[in-house]
Amino acid sequence: MKLDTKLVLSASVAAFVALGGAASAQDCPRGTLDERYCDVDGDLVADIPTDAADLVDPDTLVFAYTPVEDPAVYAEAWADFIDHLSEVTGKDVVFFPVQSNAAQIEAMRSGRLHVAGFNTGSNPLAVNCAGFRPFALMAATDGSFGYEMEIITYPGSGIETVEDIKGGQMAFTAPTSNSGFKAPSAILKAEYGMEAERDFEPVFSGKHDNSILGVANQDYPAAAIANSVLHRMTERDVVSEDQIVSIYTSQTFPTTGYGTAHNLTPELQEQIRDAFINFEWEGTSLEEEFSKSNEGQFLPMNYKEFWAVIRQIDEANGVSYSCE
Repeated sequence: MKLDTKLVLSASVAAFVALGGAASAQDCPRGTLDERYCDVDGDLVADIPTDAADLVDPDTLVFAYTPVEDPAVYAEAWADFIDHLSEVTGKDVVFFPVQSNAAQIEAMRSGRLHVAGFNTGSNPLAVNCAGFRPFALMAATDGSFGYEMEIITYPGSGIETVEDIKGGQMAFTAPTSNSGFKAPSAILKAEYGMEAERDFEPVFSGKHDNSILGVANQDYPAAAIANSVLHRMTERDVVSEDQIVSIYTSQTFPTTGYGTAHNLTPELQEQIRDAFINFEWEGTSLEEEFSKSNEGQFLPMNYKEFWAVIRQIDEANGVSYSCE
């Protein structure tokens, strides 16, 4: 898959809906967005406020990367990029090690998080409930991008096909994860007629690395994971290839989406976007970590197009973007 479109960040013409009040649907079309946001241009993400009183320009930017693994690993991996972002924006930048997808969404919704990478499955919730405006994702140097959901087991588990999971236990990561829960749930039901609780016992590990380690250590007989995380863990020798057996690989999904809170000033949002798109990866801590999953650049993208398949999976699972 290659990206051949470029998202141009621009201030929208919509009136911002503050917490204390809401404009009429005619004045403020919003689709599935929370009532505090508007979407006049129809791109499915929150418009930038036009009232200067609703814009923020913090002295310190807070950045958080999706908690797919131990946050300590990624504080170091993102160090060079954070220095670059600080240089481009002229602001202090701090890495916020969030422990869960829900905590990351709530941090942006409450105004405590300004720049973030939300995982594939969390993007729709972040967009609709927290005013997240994604504009880029990681890609290989040839422009290809994406990852697959894999269902894994360990050698000698007795599980050779997906159907063999019936009557046993299967690990998921978190309900907001695409590859860790939503995609496998939809696939198991549509392709195999299997549902959690009825056909197998679901357990939640919290993170992809927990699920992968759980299978490698034979604590879980099977698990649904993002293979990009598995690739990085094998490259770091956290697990070895002979500890894992894959029994299912999905279609390719978009990776983590990077973007900003909707109410940063348009100038600051443009600076942040430029910092991502123009970042030179060679020789950096970011390249050292993410080259393990064949990623080497940031590419512009748009949520409406690239997250369509994820919204379809959510619809198949009966997921609504409730912000309560």
